[in-house]
Amino acid sequence: MSGLWDQRKKENLQRAEPLAMRMRPRNLDEFIGQEHLLGEGRMLRRMLQADRLTSVLFYGPPGTGKTTLARLIAEYTQRRFEQANAVSVGVKEVREILDRARMHLAQDARQTILFLDEIHRFNRAQQDVLLGDVERGVVTLIGATTENPYFAINSALVSRSQVFQFELHDQPQIISILKRAITDPERGFGKRDLQVTDEAINHWATICDGDARRALTALEIAVLSGGVTDEQADENQTIHINLEVAQESIQRKAIVYDGTGDDHYDTISAFIKSMRGSDPDAAIYWLAKMIAAGEDPRFIARRIAILASEDIGNADPRAITVAAAAYAITERIGLPECQLTLAQAVIYMATAPKSNACTVAISKALSDVKAGRTVPVPKHLRDGHYAGAKELGHAVGYQYAHNSETGYVDQEYLGVDVQYYQPTQRGYEQRIGQFLEWVANQKSSTDTVQSPDNTQVADKD
Repeated sequence: MSGLWDQRKKENLQRAEPLAMRMRPRNLDEFIGQEHLLGEGRMLRRMLQADRLTSVLFYGPPGTGKTTLARLIAEYTQRRFEQANAVSVGVKEVREILDRARMHLAQDARQTILFLDEIHRFNRAQQDVLLGDVERGVVTLIGATTENPYFAINSALVSRSQVFQFELHDQPQIISILKRAITDPERGFGKRDLQVTDEAINHWATICDGDARRALTALEIAVLSGGVTDEQADENQTIHINLEVAQESIQRKAIVYDGTGDDHYDTISAFIKSMRGSDPDAAIYWLAKMIAAGEDPRFIARRIAILASEDIGNADPRAITVAAAAYAITERIGLPECQLTLAQAVIYMATAPKSNACTVAISKALSDVKAGRTVPVPKHLRDGHYAGAKELGHAVGYQYAHNSETGYVDQEYLGVDVQYYQPTQRGYEQRIGQFLEWVANQKSSTDTVQSPDNTQVADKD
């Protein structure tokens, strides 16, 4: 009788589980996604096959299989499995888990996997509690986090663990997971007559944004909203799920964007690199993501201004003017109107000719100055507007460039032979290069020529 009662309790508990829980893979072969970790020849796969699993950190967004994979690893390696969430446990509970792991290891030589979800929620002192037993192999730690472990987790713990980054599921993977749930007769809806259109499945696969849990939850809501519960299931009743039903069963995912964390830095990095790489469409997308997520528009405008000098420079001198105007307008009018100004500036930057010659020039010069290359100001360039300056030789021999017909005189301005600025052949810098080439030619010439900007100058011929 007790066995029947236990079976009934188990069935009741399983019936209460949401679809996403029921459809969790039962073995590694059923696990979908993360091929870069579990594919043939990949490091995690090799560690499991060789039974050489060490402590690991699973880093990635929600719904990508971190918890599921931790359980499957425990089953595959036949180790004890202890699970805790860093939000709800403290040092005392962790010490109890470690004590149990130590006892089982001593009694039957069976190792324990400690799966600690949201490990980044532990402060540094709490994380330190794990160090000793992790290092001695008393437990194999699998820590899961949505935060970058190199910033959020104790460096000593990171150094003792292998970091594996989980990626969002792509649309074909989400579609595969959904179709498995639709057809599985034991854990999914395979016993029901479901008619789910491809448009509905594709919609879930798109809107879930790589989160398999959200996609399965949407499917479950769509089925249950058809008026049929598990207890009332009628195998002859057809449940139709079209695009409209699918749209009603899932809300658009809130944009994942931590204004002080990885999302902030990764997105702004992609934004800048897209403008530098002359891809206006990508740059506009990243701009839209930041605006929708609530990023400070002044921060965006500052980054545009920096790029105007760092990556465009004199290839298009107007870029810095556009950036300055965009910053001023953004600061004065704010959102939502300034999104138009920012978009205009972003497109301008992305489509402008590129040069980092100014960036390279100042970097080289600063390096020389900081390394100790202090060049004294030549006497003829020194200030001569005070009594006694001439007696010291200051400003003596200085030639005023505007007194020359060409606006140029051959005169030393530094005293050492360097070349910091090397203009490219792109955009306006091509003209600058031609001018500097003309200047170089004048240093050894006294004849008359026409300058690049059509000014009468000395011609070397």
